[in-house]
This record gives sequence, C-alpha cells and structure tokens, in this order.
Amino acid sequence: MKKKILVIDDEESILESLADILTDEGYQVLTALTAKEGLTKLLKEGPDLLILDVWLPDEDGLKLLQKIREKERNLPVIVISGHGTVEMAVKAIKLGAFDFLEKPLSYDRVVVTVANALRFRALEEENIRLKARLTGPGLTGQSPSIERVREEIARVAATDATVLITGESGVGKEVAARMIHHLSRRKSGPFVAVNCAAIPEELIESELFGYERGAFTGAQTPKKGKFDLADGGTIFLDEIGDMSLSAQAKVLRVLQEKCFERVGGTKTIRVDVRVIAATNKDLLKEIQAGRFREDLFFRLNVIPIRIPPLRERPEDIPLLAETFLEELARHSGLGRKRLSQEALEALMKYDFPGNVRELKNLIERLVIMSRGETIELEDLPPEIRTASPSTPRGEEPWFACNDFKKARSLFEKEFLKRKLAEYKGNITQTAEAIGLERSYLHRKLKSLGLTGDN
Repeated sequence: MKKKILVIDDEESILESLADILTDEGYQVLTALTAKEGLTKLLKEGPDLLILDVWLPDEDGLKLLQKIREKERNLPVIVISGHGTVEMAVKAIKLGAFDFLEKPLSYDRVVVTVANALRFRALEEENIRLKARLTGPGLTGQSPSIERVREEIARVAATDATVLITGESGVGKEVAARMIHHLSRRKSGPFVAVNCAAIPEELIESELFGYERGAFTGAQTPKKGKFDLADGGTIFLDEIGDMSLSAQAKVLRVLQEKCFERVGGTKTIRVDVRVIAATNKDLLKEIQAGRFREDLFFRLNVIPIRIPPLRERPEDIPLLAETFLEELARHSGLGRKRLSQEALEALMKYDFPGNVRELKNLIERLVIMSRGETIELEDLPPEIRTASPSTPRGEEPWFACNDFKKARSLFEKEFLKRKLAEYKGNITQTAEAIGLERSYLHRKLKSLGLTGDN
C-alpha cells in the first residue's frame, strides 16, 4: 500500500511541485492551502507523513504543529519555510518536527528527508512491537483509571499474594492476570488459564486436580490437572463465580495447604502455585445466595483489582482502536486502514456493553467490510452511528427526561441490556441474578426489543 503524505503550504506552485515529485517516487500525495483545510484532511485521511509550511494565511505553522502533536504523537513532520532562522528551526525540532528545510527547496533533499522520516517511523513502530512482545501483554489506555490499575498490578506482581480481579465481561481480566504473571518472579514458569464457566460441573474437579487410573469410566491412564501443570508458575481461575461448591472446597484447600489429591487418588500432591482469580459476578451477593463460599472469598480477595468498563474510560477508545487496526494490518493481509474523525467520535459516544472485546470484534468487522482505506461514519453499525451526542457521557439519559413513564422505560432497557451483556445473553442466569421470573424477563425483553440466549 502506498504511503500517504500530506503537504500544507499556501503556495500552489510549491504544492504542485511537491505533489509531482513525491507521486513519481511512489507516494500518495494530499495537499492543503490553509491550516484549517490541512488539519481537517489530517484527521480524516490519517497520513503517514506531513510536510508543513511555517507561514500559512490562517494560522502560524508552528502553532499548528503543537495542535497536531496533541492528536498525532508519532506522525513524522517535516517543517519548511522561506524565512527560516536558526531559532525557528530549533523551535520546530523541540516541538517534535523530524527535520527543518529552507526554501527554495532542494527536491533531492526533500525526497531523501521524506524517505528517512518514513524509515524512522517504521523503525519506531517495529521497536514498539518488539517491546510489546518482550514485555508481554498490557492494558491499553492512558486514562487515569487504567493507569491506576497498571500501578496496582506493578505493586502486587512483585509479591506472591493471591489476587481477585473483578470487572464486566470483556474488560481484559485475563490480560491483567498475564501482566501480573509476566512482571512476577514466576515469569519463567507456566501461566495456566482455566475458564471455570466453560467446564461442565461434573468435570471441573478432574480438570483442576487431575485423576488417577480407574477414577471413572474411561479413565484408563492417570492425568495431571491444571494445578499440576501450573507448578512453579501461576494459575488463572477465570469466572470463578461459576465454580461448583465442591470444587470451591478443594481450591480452598490448595490455597490453605498448597496441596491436593487427584480425583480417585489418595496421594497428597504438593504444588507451588500462585492463584489469580477473576469474576464478573458480585461474589458478596453470591455468598448471600449460598452459591459461593465465604471462606474462599476471603482467601481470594487478598488483593482486589477492579478493571473499569470501557464506558468509564472513553478517552482510551482511540488508542485501543489504533492498536487493533495495527494488529489487523500485520496479520490479516487487508492493509492498514484508518478511522475518520467522525467515525472515531461516534465510537467514543457509544457505551460498548461488551467492553474492549466488543470494540476489538467491531474493528475487525469494519476492516473486513469497509471498502475504502478510511473507515467512515456510514460504515459503522446503526446503533453506534445514531448514539446521541446530546447526552454527556456519564449522565444517564433518564435524568434528562421529563416524562416518568418514558424515563422508567429508558432505565429498564439500559439496565437489562447491561445485565444481559454481563451474563453473556443468558436469560436464565440474568433472571436469577436480578430476582425476576424467567418468563417475566423474557416478555419484558421482547417488549423492549432486546434479545438473549435461552
């Protein structure tokens, strides 16, 4: 795919000359005569490099550079000027320009500088990718809430304390668990993830603790369990709120005594395992309902870490979206696509009940289905395109409504929508969690235009 270069200059002759030369060099060239036009094209088209004149009719080029740096930290910028001074060049470099060229331009030098700037950016991106592979997975974002989570992870990772990670489905609980493991002294040991909700109740104990030959029909040879496999490392018990009470009792014993017995066995097996658990359920309510052991909760809840839902940190959506676009460009073969400013703003207004997982799936769908290099507003699903900009994020829409019945309907719909997402569309589990009869909830969902799985 051709690299895209944006040139902002108030002289049409300069724009035409640069466009001709850079096009001959195999680049796609966009041009703008004013700062306003240039900034609009930059945000919409997402160029790989910017050539920026200092003297523009509507704004000082260096002030525009400051604005651009706030939005596009990694975009290489070559500043040009017909009235350049040493002070101006120094200021441009301090503001993040890759280079400063004086007019009249040496077009050979322009071509070399452009190639160097793009090569430098490619090296920076490769360095970021290599660093990500070396340092392991991370929670993407720059919001204060996600920064706090990263700080908590860094502090707890140095210890062997048991950690309970809470948060809605799709927020990145396993990512956080892997971060803790990678930053710990156990990083050279195994990281074994167990989805407790995906294993049938009758198999959970044999999966966790293994079994001996003859323990049950079909057990012809002994098998190690997940705790065995995690010896010397970390075991991650995801969705532990779905674990049976009998399995909970055995997990409690492992936490207390660092040992267990395989199903059908009598031999005590000792292991050195760090336990990290995660759940999207309110375990205190599960304890009250008799579905979760209180003593296990206190053993797990030594260090609680809550991962905030995406709707509480919308400022992280642009960075997450860029990360997913970059990943897809590397692995899908579909090329590097970009989000228009209008599409990005719409994403930031949407609540994403499925959180980061929903955003990742959406970006993948948009990359596959959108026709152009830029994903436009009209490419987004209707429910995201029409997300109301009039309601400030954080303010619930029913408070802005003056009609009681309409406000109640808005609240019911949003409440049930979020609860359905929390319980992965399972109507039976949702009804049980919120204290409604399943048949009543089914009728209510149908009347509100919501759906779930049986």
